[in-house]
Amino acid sequence: MDWPTPAARFAAKVNTAGPWSLRRDCPGPCHLWDGAENEKGYGTFYVAGRTVKAHRYAYEQANGPIPTGLEVDHRCRRRACVAPAHLDAVTHRVNILRSTNHVAARAAVTHCPAGHAYDQANTIRAKNGTRKCRACKNAQARAARALARENRLAPVKHIRPRTTHLERAA
Repeated sequence: MDWPTPAARFAAKVNTAGPWSLRRDCPGPCHLWDGAENEKGYGTFYVAGRTVKAHRYAYEQANGPIPTGLEVDHRCRRRACVAPAHLDAVTHRVNILRSTNHVAARAAVTHCPAGHAYDQANTIRAKNGTRKCRACKNAQARAARALARENRLAPVKHIRPRTTHLERAA
């Protein structure tokens, strides 16, 4: 009895009539994985005695091995998609910045809320890695020092109001 090849078993679990991607740079429809999926929604495929992610297998079959230090990114943003045209080998940073999560949204911000550019000269890195605007931080520190100076030099109200000598005589 002839067993089907891994490529034939893989092809039998792919729905090539998937929906069209809403992303501009993804040509054609998504090829959705109809086989097993893991808890995160990625397709899984058993080949050569181990379970691999279906999109990684599809990329390797179309383009050869994934280069060291790179990961496969779904340009269409669908985890179940295995269309080779929708898959790219990119660094982890590029993969994160292409996504729609809060990290990518913050990285896309080029100016602080006051309109100052986040550039080399005007950006301070906080201990937790976030960016701070140097101009806004300096302005805030100047305002705090001015307020402290005003509070230090403010007139003090006496506990007992002073009376003039005429009020005492009366």
